[in-house]
Amino acid sequence: MNAFIELMTRRRLLRGVLAGGAVSVGLPILDCVLNSNGDAFADGAPLPSRFATWFWPCGIGEQDWRPKTAGRDYTLPREMQALQPFKEKLNLFSGSQIFLDGVANQTHFTGVQGYMTGRVTGSGEYFSSIDGNIAEVIGNRSRFKSLVVVVDGDPKASWSASAGGKMPGEISPIALYTRIFGPGYSDPNAATFVPDPETMMSKSVLSGVSEERAALDRRLGAADRQKLDYYFTALRAVEQQLEIQLQKPSPLPSCTKADEVTDDGHPISLVNEAMERHDLFCSLMTHAMACDQTRVVNLAMSQGMTKFRREGDATGHHSYTHTEPVDQALGYQVKCSWFQDLYFQHLAKYAAMLDSVKEGDKSLLDRMILFAFTCHSAPRLHSVINYPFITIGGANGRMKTGMHFPTPGDTAARVTYTVQHAMGAPVGAWGSGTNRVTSPISGVLA
Repeated sequence: MNAFIELMTRRRLLRGVLAGGAVSVGLPILDCVLNSNGDAFADGAPLPSRFATWFWPCGIGEQDWRPKTAGRDYTLPREMQALQPFKEKLNLFSGSQIFLDGVANQTHFTGVQGYMTGRVTGSGEYFSSIDGNIAEVIGNRSRFKSLVVVVDGDPKASWSASAGGKMPGEISPIALYTRIFGPGYSDPNAATFVPDPETMMSKSVLSGVSEERAALDRRLGAADRQKLDYYFTALRAVEQQLEIQLQKPSPLPSCTKADEVTDDGHPISLVNEAMERHDLFCSLMTHAMACDQTRVVNLAMSQGMTKFRREGDATGHHSYTHTEPVDQALGYQVKCSWFQDLYFQHLAKYAAMLDSVKEGDKSLLDRMILFAFTCHSAPRLHSVINYPFITIGGANGRMKTGMHFPTPGDTAARVTYTVQHAMGAPVGAWGSGTNRVTSPISGVLA
């Protein structure tokens, strides 16, 4: 049995053949490879930490959304009420800003440039971002150093960058699925990637490893068999969702023919369609992190100047930030707020996916940070003052949670500096000019 545990600790993959090509499916971390406490591998190695970024466009509320109380005894802003089930596992940071130091504010860009890369410039330069720095520390032992996706179909909407430059986002759930679970391996840094949906869906990837799975089942305890069954059932559900999107719909006599589309990354403007793609991406990235194919993932909804709109309404979210008047009784832009509520509902769904994956004595969510950020605070003003930042998860015990941290007048770079330290990235000074920091936010790090 010791040899089996050693093999599982080292490999944690099932291998098979699909459509004439090699296929590998990663496994979640099973109890049989952990120590008796469930807080480390059996050989003493620590369980891996993960990091995720999640960008939503156009800020939060016009009113002063900041909670009145610091620490634990605070109330989540109205727009974030969907996150209430995770209040004890999240931190809310408010009040910070990006100092322009004489540089013109390029709306939807300069503020994010400042806190994600530490530098504000008058050009469109975008330096190595915090996720790139963290990936250099925790991502080198996984198959993909990081994964980057964009929901709206524009690969340039990514906010992720490494030392080699900005990384375009994957826009197709089908392509992401094929990259992670499809036949053979693909270079995650290739300039282009063209999946073959017919090959991918001709037979389930999971069927390609059925013999190895059956052999593994016979050697696992009841709890691990249940965990493995849950994992494969969830992955099969993702396969079925993607397969449905590849099928041509049945014709209807009263329907005129529209352009045939599949969810291969085509541009999306209807926000409900975008949220369906969002949830598919989140499910795939959760699986990828659970089986240690990657430890860093990044999702952007869209560019800051989003084109998302409601069905039947020609005006989109970003346009409403400029044109919709503030409701005098409520104190905010009602239609803009509808979009913000929707985004946070789906962030809560993502957190629930991560929290459902159990790794020993904690969940996947507990072993990571999910960092949520946006391009502006008040949508109508497009300001770089009073940014809302959210972290969900305890960074494998390195970050305290359940608190509101107001930092009025401080640089937002201190928040991202703190996040990097919580993830173990050895950053000395961070930022330049007035945004330069050398110490994290007091009371956050465990």
